[in-house]
Amino acid sequence: MKAVIAREPGAPEVLQLVELETPASGPDEVLVKVRGAGVNRADLLQRQGHYPPPPGASEIIGLEVSGEVTAVGADVLGHRVGEECVALLAGGGYAEYVVVPAGQVVTVPPGFDLQAAAGVIEVAATVFSNLQAARLGAGETFLVHGGAGGIGSFAIQYAKSLGATVIATAGSADKVEYCRELGADHALSYRGDWAGEVRTATGGRGVDVILDNMGAKYLGVHVDLMAPEARLVVIGMQGGVTAELNLAALMAKRGWVTATSLRSRPVAEKAAICRGVVESVWPLLADGTIRPTRQTVYPLAEAAAAHTRLESGDHTGKIVLAV
Repeated sequence: MKAVIAREPGAPEVLQLVELETPASGPDEVLVKVRGAGVNRADLLQRQGHYPPPPGASEIIGLEVSGEVTAVGADVLGHRVGEECVALLAGGGYAEYVVVPAGQVVTVPPGFDLQAAAGVIEVAATVFSNLQAARLGAGETFLVHGGAGGIGSFAIQYAKSLGATVIATAGSADKVEYCRELGADHALSYRGDWAGEVRTATGGRGVDVILDNMGAKYLGVHVDLMAPEARLVVIGMQGGVTAELNLAALMAKRGWVTATSLRSRPVAEKAAICRGVVESVWPLLADGTIRPTRQTVYPLAEAAAAHTRLESGDHTGKIVLAV
């Protein structure tokens, strides 16, 4: 099979298309013929040598795919050869075939073709699981950065479906406007005094839930922006990994800070999240409550160009590879 590998840690140019042996599915796995693979910021970190796959996972980059089931393991129930699917991976997506634990393979979202579906399951599972853990509810205020990107654009719409007031930041005027189109109640440029604008938008109270892909850079200001009993969920480290936490400020808010990673969770937990996505999120896509976000498509052989585009910050929505 054809697959894209990083021959060494480095810039996008280290990605190359090679021929590898097609994997075989184990007793509890299915083999998926890949039609599309989502490109995520975690992929950039892995390429750079900063985010290795969990033990036992494929070294090939790629955390989500769409495609067709081509083989099922002896102990697999509920899947058949030929069915179209999407799959949440610990690795292996940038390839023509990938082996996946059966519980992480689910139906294609209603109304989506395989190309459009390629970039949905990872963002849906990330947003669904983290906002569920944060207990975001109706009437609360939610803050997300990078509102025009894959995670952000999905989070805006899902938080609105829960009845939250949504504040989103983005880096350009057109991206700020895109956040408004998706339903953000307040869309702000992170190039200005976004923190001051958040305080104004909330009347000084602060926000109840923050989905944070920045990490260290915004830790202090996020604690300052927390409302009483607020929840800060760190899911990314674009702004660094080390920061000082003012525990007195956090205690004064009676808030909590947590950091999560979907990729490293046990298979059983990821299977449960996938079931939750099908039950709770797919209906929202079916009835139009959550709209498909913009998509930029590159051929598998141009994975390096896809990484360059994602790193540039120029894109809006999701980038996928057509396989």
